[in-house]
Amino acid sequence: MSTTAKPRVRVPKSVKRGEAFEIRTLITHPMESGQRKDDSGKTIPRKILNKFVCTLDGEMVFTAELAPAVAANPYLAFFCRAEKSGTLRFAWTDDDGTVIVEEAAVNVA
Repeated sequence: MSTTAKPRVRVPKSVKRGEAFEIRTLITHPMESGQRKDDSGKTIPRKILNKFVCTLDGEMVFTAELAPAVAANPYLAFFCRAEKSGTLRFAWTDDDGTVIVEEAAVNVA
């Protein structure tokens, strides 16, 4: 099993000023609870994404606190509005403090 997290985001190519648009995110992540054992009987360490933050040019537009009950490969979808073109930054934080970041441009027509 790979422990490398791989984020994917889907943002429309172009949006209208002030109109809500949907953002979809999916991150490949095992979300280990710390209760399972590997083939040799050793406990697999807990590794859970616990926070997600999306910002548009540094201004927070969406945040979520994730719990251990969230499935592996968490999928999040939410709506946002933009008044001008900019950069969306997506950040997932793991239990160990690791932050996985992905960025996408939003173009306002």
